[in-house]
Amino acid sequence: MKILLLCNKSPYPAFEGGPMAMNSIVTGLLNAGHQVKIMAVNSKKFNVTPEDIPEDYKQKTGIELIDVDLRVRPFQAFKNLFTNKSYHVERFISKNFNNRLIEVLKEDIYDVVQLETLYMAPYIDTIRKYTKARIVLRAHNVEHLIWERIAKGTRFFLKRAYIKHLAKTLKNYELSVISKVDGIAAITRKDAAVFRKYCAASTIDIPYGVYPDEFKPSYAIEGKPSFYHIGSMNWMPNVEGIKWFIENCMDAVTAKVPDFVFHLAGRHMPEWLKVMKNEHVDVVGEVPDAKAFVADHNVAIVPLLSGSGIRIKIIESMALGKTVITTMVGAEGILYTENVNIIIAENKAQVAEAIRRINENPAMAEEIGRAARKLVEDVYDNRKITERLLMFYEQIKPTSKITFV
Repeated sequence: MKILLLCNKSPYPAFEGGPMAMNSIVTGLLNAGHQVKIMAVNSKKFNVTPEDIPEDYKQKTGIELIDVDLRVRPFQAFKNLFTNKSYHVERFISKNFNNRLIEVLKEDIYDVVQLETLYMAPYIDTIRKYTKARIVLRAHNVEHLIWERIAKGTRFFLKRAYIKHLAKTLKNYELSVISKVDGIAAITRKDAAVFRKYCAASTIDIPYGVYPDEFKPSYAIEGKPSFYHIGSMNWMPNVEGIKWFIENCMDAVTAKVPDFVFHLAGRHMPEWLKVMKNEHVDVVGEVPDAKAFVADHNVAIVPLLSGSGIRIKIIESMALGKTVITTMVGAEGILYTENVNIIIAENKAQVAEAIRRINENPAMAEEIGRAARKLVEDVYDNRKITERLLMFYEQIKPTSKITFV
């Protein structure tokens, strides 16, 4: 089978959530013996050069990086207030990308064209015109839900009003697009249920997958547990959650655990965190090896208040045998059993109590970590996930036979 992936950013290097989710699909399909071609948006915010990509990866995927200017332009953003168009999506429309896509579709015949995120949907008409391939939307999130949640949590009324406008136009676009594709591969069951509510397209949940043998779990805790968070800090829900934890939960936590230290790692650390003077917060910043950082700690704290989709860093922490303390929003999309393979804490009192219990009973963290690893092996093994995706492709394939040339 030949699959063309249109990506809103390069799947490689896989340093943050979106690229990691895309790259898991790429490696899964390649390892299963299928052909993959990648076309990816290349922006200043997430810029990749050919030198960043191994030669072997280039040869296997034929990856092409097309420069697209995604910068937010204040005047254009203001003008958008008076339109019904989604400013989020409009920024991804590129004549150069479209022209190259036409050439790629003329050069080869594909069974499936997969749109990695909603932001590649502007190219549906071009795909329909130049190929008979089925179009699959790989929905990393229900995008408008993220912005609706962010709007609710925004205090300044003018900013809240603008974000509500962005959420409304994004929702209208998202709901119009899902009826134009042949299949939707949502990243969680909950997201899949949302899409099924609004459209008749075939829909399946295909979560983020890992290869468990690439994650060497460590369960033993010597002395007191070490608490951490790792995640890209240019994603608004991460920043929002960390800010909430530090400003609203830290006092309650340190009242119960006076020597508590929160080790905070991730790319694009905001300046307010870099200059923070707080003995309970260790701002590590970007780390050269995320797995090594996680291996050095014991308990992940993921205080998400908004967002949609699946938390890749939670799955990876679980694969490494770590206990995760998160909110119900953070755990969305994960087939967890509360207090068995994950701990749910919704407010500052629950967060503080969860940290106290784990701090005083490290054996509990070890037990939960082992159960978390078992869940990953049973449900989030990328080989099993790829098999389900391929079966989905077969279900929605064109009725007319495609002949390869």
